[in-house]
Amino acid sequence: MKWRLTGRYLASVVLIVVIVIFINLFVIIGLYVYQSESPKYPLRHGDHSAEAITRSFGQEIVLSESGMDITAQGKETLERNQAWIQVLDENGNQVYGFRVPREAKTKYTPMDIVQTYKYMEKELMSTVFIGEKQANGERLSYLIGFQDPYLERNIFTYDIRKVGRFLQMGIVTVICVDGFIALCIAYLFSKRLTRPLSALIDGIKQLAHKNYRVHYETKGIYKDVFFNVNMLTEELRTSEVERKRLDRMKEEWIANISHDIKTPLASIQGYAEMMRDRDYEFTVEEMRDYAEIIERKSHYLKEVIEDLNLSTRLRNKGLTLNLKKVNIVSLVRSAVIDTLNDARYGNRNIEFQYCEEVILLEADDILIRRAVTNLIYNAVVHNDEDVSILVSVEKKNNEVRIVVEDHGKGIREEELERIFDRYYRGTHTGELHKGSGLGLAIANDIVKAHGGHIHVDSKLHRGTRIEIQLTT
Repeated sequence: MKWRLTGRYLASVVLIVVIVIFINLFVIIGLYVYQSESPKYPLRHGDHSAEAITRSFGQEIVLSESGMDITAQGKETLERNQAWIQVLDENGNQVYGFRVPREAKTKYTPMDIVQTYKYMEKELMSTVFIGEKQANGERLSYLIGFQDPYLERNIFTYDIRKVGRFLQMGIVTVICVDGFIALCIAYLFSKRLTRPLSALIDGIKQLAHKNYRVHYETKGIYKDVFFNVNMLTEELRTSEVERKRLDRMKEEWIANISHDIKTPLASIQGYAEMMRDRDYEFTVEEMRDYAEIIERKSHYLKEVIEDLNLSTRLRNKGLTLNLKKVNIVSLVRSAVIDTLNDARYGNRNIEFQYCEEVILLEADDILIRRAVTNLIYNAVVHNDEDVSILVSVEKKNNEVRIVVEDHGKGIREEELERIFDRYYRGTHTGELHKGSGLGLAIANDIVKAHGGHIHVDSKLHRGTRIEIQLTT
């Protein structure tokens, strides 16, 4: 793009210079052709000019014992150029003539010859040129008159100083005219080159003011820039839509989690105030029941805070993985057993399957166990108690797959793309477990930190299948 733009500017400069030079050459050649070809200004040179014909015509004059004559070629030349000839002796008397007009003199004095040469003879309607021929010890003069009415001979006299000043003025004038032409052409080229830039600058200003409706046709020398601006506009528009969506989700999440935190805090505060009040006499069993409630609510708050902290560290790459060789089968089995040992889910039907007893994987066992546990809890809290949950581990080639599958409520299609977003809670979350709303997001971040990925397949009222894929 940079070289193309630079080349375009260089080509414009070169083209301007070429156009100006071409205009000058065109004018000079035109004037030359006009002067050379126009019958009114036949300032011709070479063998076909009147002066050249006169200068070389002496060889066409032949002297012999029978008298004087001219060659056939000389007669043809005179006839072709509408000319006549008089040959004069040393005394100015005509000794030979060919096609001589009747009005012509037969004897010329030196002054007559000068006048005839200098001025056009109106009586003869001819422009006369003079030549000389030496033969047999005689010096003969000859006059050749051209009857072309457009043929003129001008005698110039000039002052070299004035000519120099005239040339200076002419050169300055030519430079000024060429400069003006170059400026006009450069203006047209610059307008053509800078008009898209002005549009781009205006579009960038619009983007700065969060107007994402800017769109350009990708054509011309700046088509790559237009394309990238269109891409940037689309990305900014998408990011703005996503940001607003996340802001709404965050606000909803903060409201929900604030409510969820206030509930256990209210219970803790209420029971603590009751236990502190000296007007009440509690039995040991009652105190233990209240303490158990306070402990359970405290654990819940601790889990929420840990989720928030872990999610932030994962997203900000602030968590260092403690990688080591672990048996992934034992790890997943332990997560299933811990879930069943939870009093809230002890009656759930969770089945565990595996293809090998030992499948080694280099991973952070605490985080991977946390991810698997989150997926199992997700399947538990979003389904009814009679729904069976299948947890399986298998190895194919160099890939380990951990699958959590159920045949319960399923997930709506419009929610599938959002279940791993932070702050998002599905519509089927029951009252049994509110939590932080970060469980699936944390699981997804943990798997990604290990270089794997999670795939979700779900149909509403037909169940959900979540698969973790990790490379050994």
